[in-house]
Amino acid sequence: MRPFPPGGRLLRRVRRYIRSAPGTYLWLAALFVTTIAMHHMSPEFEADFLRQRSTNIHELSTNPRRVLIASAFWIDGGGWLPYAVLYSVFHAQAERWLGTLRWLIVAFGTHVAATFISEGALLWAIRHDYAPHSAVNTLDVGVSYALAGVVAVLTYRIARPSRYLYLAVILVIYGAPLLGGRTFTDLGHFASVLVGLACYPLTRGRGGAPWNPADALRTVGRGMGFSGARAKDRTR
Repeated sequence: MRPFPPGGRLLRRVRRYIRSAPGTYLWLAALFVTTIAMHHMSPEFEADFLRQRSTNIHELSTNPRRVLIASAFWIDGGGWLPYAVLYSVFHAQAERWLGTLRWLIVAFGTHVAATFISEGALLWAIRHDYAPHSAVNTLDVGVSYALAGVVAVLTYRIARPSRYLYLAVILVIYGAPLLGGRTFTDLGHFASVLVGLACYPLTRGRGGAPWNPADALRTVGRGMGFSGARAKDRTR
């Protein structure tokens, strides 16, 4: 059985992983700073502060470029650590595979497209009296649209037939809330998935064979000594 890497070697691996996805971890660092800042705000000030950086209908109609960028650097509730895990699992992998520029196009493109689709649907609901006029100021900040788009584009990184299972899980996770709740954010998340899947042309020509979960499991098994155990069983 192989021993776990010593602390120094593990630290070097972590550093290499972070350097391989600079955009992801710079974004995470910015989110860490803004999350700390939010913890020092009063609830009343925080609500007003975030509303000014929200991609709601009012702010989009007055200064769309500012809020589309600013809204991607704030987390509306929750902690930073879960996002650190999600960014490392999905954003970092996508950036390493696509390269920083293409990854950024997917992330920001899905963020922008899903924002306009969801807020456009909300505006339609307001104009047809399905939602109150006060909804033009509904708080809408966060990084979940970009994350959903990147999760979706990673479908093309996975080898068949596991790719189809991964895609089915994504559609269920993001589609079920849309069928049940039908909020504008549910629509935005599902739209992000569709836009992410539409980014297939950006994945063409990226190096490396598709990732095969079965190969990864076999590698883990060998690292834990399972293959050696099977070899001993065959010699008995």
